[in-house]
Amino acid sequence: MESYTIVVPDSSVLSRVCGTNDSNLKIIESFLGAGIYARGNELSLETDDPDLVRQFTFIVNRILDEFSDNSQNIPDSDLVQSVINGGNFTDEGFLARYSVSIPGGTKKVYPRTKGQAVLVREMRRNSMVFAQGPAGSGKTFLCIAEALRLLLCRKVNSIVLTRPVVEAGESLGFLPGDLNEKINPYIRPLYDAMNALLPRETVKRLSESGIIEVAPLAYMRGRTLSDCAVILDEAQNTTVEQMKMFLTRMGENSRMFITGDVTQVDLPRRVQSGLAHALGVLEGIDGISIVSLTAEDVVRNELVKKIIRAYENEER
Repeated sequence: MESYTIVVPDSSVLSRVCGTNDSNLKIIESFLGAGIYARGNELSLETDDPDLVRQFTFIVNRILDEFSDNSQNIPDSDLVQSVINGGNFTDEGFLARYSVSIPGGTKKVYPRTKGQAVLVREMRRNSMVFAQGPAGSGKTFLCIAEALRLLLCRKVNSIVLTRPVVEAGESLGFLPGDLNEKINPYIRPLYDAMNALLPRETVKRLSESGIIEVAPLAYMRGRTLSDCAVILDEAQNTTVEQMKMFLTRMGENSRMFITGDVTQVDLPRRVQSGLAHALGVLEGIDGISIVSLTAEDVVRNELVKKIIRAYENEER
């Protein structure tokens, strides 16, 4: 029987992958049904099955990424089990197939649920994609990752970030500073996502050169957005008129990714959400995809998923 080997340069990281007394390796072995052994800085799988090799590679790469981004200090064994439970390995590596590789990026981005993988798939198939779903479902993060991939693979020339300014009744005019300083608090979550995917100095350079542009939604009228990836975040807080104005800014060789959650509208009462309206009006149009994520796609924290379900049950 042949073996397939993955090199893990950092021995301390390899030790985490293996776990105490190889406990993590035993979890992976049990799932794959094949023997795994560690030697030096290498992990080897004993198999002649190319499908098992693919699964093994996917699992180890995902685990390494999770370890590098474990901001919540989740136990290693739980992360390993989560990777295995979250992977759809029976559907030709559906999650692995829609991973996002950003040139010069700090890590490869893997969809963690089937819904997230569908979102990445639709962003690659269609020029305009609506991603509707609850907080923590990864919609904005994946849209940022795909936009950066398009930019750094030279598929587009720039990224435009925008969102409606509807926060606690404040307006741009009441905040200090120039336009960029006023809009920055609203766009901060998008920059946080970019800084998690690219070195900060790269994000800063792209922003200072205007390749990554922040554009308040109110300033979009009259523009034609060509050769760029455009992300409209928090779209549930647009009015119907604002949404129509934004969507008709689309120019040649552009992609538009629109994200939002129709259950968290901050508009005044009796003002219809532009996102909710667009989801109904634009459904079924060729070239436009609507992806609806659910509580099952929430990856921020297990408690967030439970909170969303509780609110959904109350509304029924």
